[in-house]
Amino acid sequence: MKNLVVFYSLEGNTKFIASQIAKKVNADILELKTKKEYPNKGFKKYFWGGRSVLFNQKPELIEYDKNINEYDNIFIGTPIWVGTYAPPYNTFLAENKIYNKNIYLFACHGGGGAEKFYNNIKKEIPDNNFVSEIDFNEPLNNDKSQALKSIDIWIDNLNIS
Repeated sequence: MKNLVVFYSLEGNTKFIASQIAKKVNADILELKTKKEYPNKGFKKYFWGGRSVLFNQKPELIEYDKNINEYDNIFIGTPIWVGTYAPPYNTFLAENKIYNKNIYLFACHGGGGAEKFYNNIKKEIPDNNFVSEIDFNEPLNNDKSQALKSIDIWIDNLNIS
């Protein structure tokens, strides 16, 4: 079984978690990167990020070299923006038809909102086996070691081969 970790990260939290998951499950990594970067500080960060979510924008992505069809298990990770996944996923999901995969969801946030992300992504790619979900509260600003322990426990309970 081939594993892939797909993620978008603005401030590094989701990237940190994604890299740890990838190591733990021996997965390839696909980092979604936008051609035009989002502001990552202050009012502009919230304004542009929120606007992008509310208007369901599909930012242009930098080309990537992974073919979703080659993988059995796909880990999807995102920061929570306005209660759901970051807009680069609008583009990614439009470009890739994901079906008959085992899907594992993870999110990073500053105070919740992961449930809406889980529900929204399940509506977008319904023909999959959604196995498990986990979320993290700003792991780079809080206890990294606790986040690592949570990842270990989560992955160990999944029995991924």
